[in-house]
Amino acid sequence: MHAFDVLGDPVRRRILELLAGGEQPAGAVAARVGDEFGISQPAVSQHLRVLREHGFVTVRPEGARRLYAVAPEPLREIDAWLDGFRRFWAPKLDALGTELARGRRARRLASDPDTGRTPSA
Repeated sequence: MHAFDVLGDPVRRRILELLAGGEQPAGAVAARVGDEFGISQPAVSQHLRVLREHGFVTVRPEGARRLYAVAPEPLREIDAWLDGFRRFWAPKLDALGTELARGRRARRLASDPDTGRTPSA
């Protein structure tokens, strides 16, 4: 199964989003995702299993609990694949950053009378 096939499922993407915040017990993930998607704990467990089998998450036993965390390597592979497409959006994001900085500067200059600007005459 290709990485995009694994991440094509919205439940699995949501699980990764939750785990991106840090390691979590399977029960907490199942409760949150189950509530959000209206699926059972066994269904969430199946999604966790798919993520684990394809290397997207790791699991660590702690007593009776299973703690899940994001495994970064498959995400690096996706990032590397996306490299070939960054040229489509990187210049636009750079331009957006420039415009945001200009807007912040203009607001700062407009609100601070002691900016050192010389009045135009």
